[in-house]
Amino acid sequence: MRKSYKYRIYPSKSVIQILEHQIELCRNLYNCALEHRITAYRRAGISISYYDQQNELPEIRQIFPEYKKIYVQVLRVPLQNLDKAYKSFFRRIKNGEIPGFPRFKGKNRFNSICFPQYPQHCKLVDRKLIIGKIGTIKIKYHREIIGTIKTTTIKRTPTNKWYVTFSCDNVPLKPLSKTNMICGIDMGIKSFITTSGNDTIENPKFFKQSHDLLIARQQKLSKANKGTRKREKLRLLVAKVHEKIANQRRDFHFKTANNLVKQYDVIFHEDLDINSMFSFRNINRNIMDAAWKQFLDILSFKAEEAGKKIIKIKSQSTTETCSTCGNIVPVDLTTRIFFCPHCNISIDRDYNAALNILRLGVNHLDSRIAPEKSIIR
Repeated sequence: MRKSYKYRIYPSKSVIQILEHQIELCRNLYNCALEHRITAYRRAGISISYYDQQNELPEIRQIFPEYKKIYVQVLRVPLQNLDKAYKSFFRRIKNGEIPGFPRFKGKNRFNSICFPQYPQHCKLVDRKLIIGKIGTIKIKYHREIIGTIKTTTIKRTPTNKWYVTFSCDNVPLKPLSKTNMICGIDMGIKSFITTSGNDTIENPKFFKQSHDLLIARQQKLSKANKGTRKREKLRLLVAKVHEKIANQRRDFHFKTANNLVKQYDVIFHEDLDINSMFSFRNINRNIMDAAWKQFLDILSFKAEEAGKKIIKIKSQSTTETCSTCGNIVPVDLTTRIFFCPHCNISIDRDYNAALNILRLGVNHLDSRIAPEKSIIR
């Protein structure tokens, strides 16, 4: 499998200047390449490909000598990212989704540089990162890298911290012991997860916890004059709050995913169309705070690493279907207890949905796990 290892790095002031200069050059290259594509299509109806722009790199390096200080392979990465953005744009149009045309990158939207060849461009030596044409950087090497390093990415966060990420291939799996248990999970806002075994994981709502502090700092930032040192300090304080919220949320997602993967061999969840849920204006902030997509991505990765299965189930009115008799009973978002007038059952709404997800999953499951073990805790 493929896996990434992320480490905190501590570059010196001189190295930071070089890194920031190279990131800025890569950003300009991306924006110029995007402008090239737009202009060529508008004026002549010509579609410029990645290979067309890649072949122009030698000429660019001759005209602008500063680009000679960056490896050619590194300069190809922004062009590849632009090409991916174009392909995603046309794919979304084809699928009838909101297109989202590639946009120009501002200074705050381009904060990384990628070295695609290891160890030709950079290498680890005695817990230090040595990068060609840049220098040596101290690294907090807190865990061993397993697998073959393919690419190295250096990123600057909004709080001016620096990290390096090694993307590795051929990483061996770490299978966990089988429990012969399966479950369905329903994700919500009040309870982050409710399982078909009637276990509930509460939603910590990290954004809500820091909401008052964030508002106070953002109000001070809005009153500061642009371009001043005071505004930069206030911007950093706001960024630190956002960073703390993101770190808390990600840590919670990893711990929750680990517990589920250890407990169950197969986990079913609804294939949620999260983008369509943003039409509910009164719960938009809570949906974004829960970050279900990030959690499902982490859960899928941890399950693959542990040799477990995560299976998506198409949503089929799981909230409004009675898990006992199968009749549909319309309910609204404010109803927390599901009552079925046909069989007189009264259970928690999220628990009822989790049981329905489990039932749908078992019907489509091609596994040796017996369905009768599915609701055993």
